[in-house]
Amino acid sequence: MKSLKYIVFTGILAFAFSCQNDKPISPTITGLWKLESMKVRDTATNTWSHYRGGMDGYLLYDGNGHVALHLYEKSYEKAGIEFPNFNDSIPLEALKHITKSYYYMGNYKISEADSIVSHYKLSHSNPSEFGLTAERRFYFSGDTLVMQPIERKNSKLKLKWLKAK
Repeated sequence: MKSLKYIVFTGILAFAFSCQNDKPISPTITGLWKLESMKVRDTATNTWSHYRGGMDGYLLYDGNGHVALHLYEKSYEKAGIEFPNFNDSIPLEALKHITKSYYYMGNYKISEADSIVSHYKLSHSNPSEFGLTAERRFYFSGDTLVMQPIERKNSKLKLKWLKAK
């Protein structure tokens, strides 16, 4: 009877170990991310500081090749400004406030070999950026997604994202 228990126990252990994946589970870019920090590097002093005094935002990768990004200045939603949507009589103060928000939606593609994600912008808050591509080098530091733009005009930025809950 002891040998039968031993055989069953050994069989269960062997099955359990065979179900394990030999590769460590690596983080995935898909999901909703909340901006933790957005910093800009001063090339003269090689120091980092908060971009525009601090930013907030969200980044969404749906797993089907679609991306959505919305960045905005801290406390953007607490400005106490109200204005109608799709109306050409928006007060100047409200129009200036809208410029503190940056967003686009599009498609994305990942180059695993280069650790680069490309965003193909289908729509954008800035009409001149419709149809453009933004490339971001990315890596994971624990549960943080770290991104740095590749294009020259934004290459001094570093964005850190945490998975939204």
